[in-house]
Amino acid sequence: MNPLAAELNEALLRGNAEVPRMLSAKGRQLFFPRGILSQGAEARGKAHSINATIGIAREKGHTMGLASMMAPVCGIRPSASLTYAPSFGIPELRKRWQQGLVEKNPSLAGKAISLPVVTSGITHAISLFAMLWLDPGEAVLLPKMMWGNYNLIFNGCNGVGVRQYPFEFKNGGLDMRAIEKHLTEAARHNEKLGLVLNFPHNPTGYTLSMSEAEQMQAMLFEVAEGGTCLVVGLDDAYFGLFYDPRCHRESLFAGLCDLHPRILAVKLDGATKENFAWGLRVGFVTYGTRVAGEAARFYDALEKKTAGAVRGTISNASHLSQSIVLNGMQKGTFAAEKSEKFDILEARARRVREVLQDPKYRDAWEIYPFNSGYFMCLRLKRVNAEALRLHLLEERGIGLIAIDGQNLRIAFSCLEEDQIRPLFDSILEGVRALDAPAA
Repeated sequence: MNPLAAELNEALLRGNAEVPRMLSAKGRQLFFPRGILSQGAEARGKAHSINATIGIAREKGHTMGLASMMAPVCGIRPSASLTYAPSFGIPELRKRWQQGLVEKNPSLAGKAISLPVVTSGITHAISLFAMLWLDPGEAVLLPKMMWGNYNLIFNGCNGVGVRQYPFEFKNGGLDMRAIEKHLTEAARHNEKLGLVLNFPHNPTGYTLSMSEAEQMQAMLFEVAEGGTCLVVGLDDAYFGLFYDPRCHRESLFAGLCDLHPRILAVKLDGATKENFAWGLRVGFVTYGTRVAGEAARFYDALEKKTAGAVRGTISNASHLSQSIVLNGMQKGTFAAEKSEKFDILEARARRVREVLQDPKYRDAWEIYPFNSGYFMCLRLKRVNAEALRLHLLEERGIGLIAIDGQNLRIAFSCLEEDQIRPLFDSILEGVRALDAPAA
């Protein structure tokens, strides 16, 4: 083992003895390298005469760049767009995002968590979660209704065994008893479990109520108290898009980040959906757990391991993208702009609910409860979802996503309000066409 990795592992051990054994084999070996990077950082602070350390080109005291490439970039200098960003991410952006976490999750106030490490989108953040914390053959628990890319990330790319916990609805809410039963049974056979919680949920668009969030926290505490280590990934891609006052409006991370020494909460979020900046690919990984002693040193070790994984794969996330996100968040109009876009999405969700109250749809499908995010789902009663998807695509030019043969996902986020009723009427006509008896 590299001495730097051993040093980081020792810092983790002193802060929380459970965390080092939660790491994957790769995670234990990871470190952030010194050498060129550390010497370059020292030079940036002290080499006031000549700095010949970093592999970029400079001209007349400034970062070299092509005018044709910089022309579309308004207001951001080449030094903040064309150069390499730190593997940890731009320091100002990391601090601003952490500040935002506390603003959006007031119960985080006063709690010790890591500085976020910047990733190339939330998919990359989830991939790092798998790399650092789960070994091939270990288990990660994912919801039965889930984003399809989870399977590729965990199993296809990292060899982690995927087990699915029930994601079923009862009396208008999530069946928490079914989840608890599955989690408790899995814990009996595993000293460590990976778990991903995704709210607002893709594909159903459901967020836990306050009481459901309390139940989730209580069941995780009981599992940890029973001796099983839990590495909990909070996929908060759609965080903040809550359309029902009964929604739990904080990330589960806020309650889990200091709940139990055998629970490591890993927040996976980003500017992707929260700031309506999908293609900029700016995500974050943030850690929280119960730490004894100096929390800063403990979290510094986790940040260095995570940045080491970034350095060893993509080197760093886009400097230009990070600068755009940071500049946007620093504008005085930022909150008002986000609120305006939220209102548009909330109105679309409300319109979907209004349209689907029409009794003519009842024989064709059931509606999964939805109260947040980008999506809602239909459980079809009479026809196959894939057959209906293809029929609507070929006959009407309508694109939807089929899931598990019975479910149809609709992204109302990309619909104008006047498209909503025509869409569901077309789906109903498609159901009737497929369900009609052969002549």
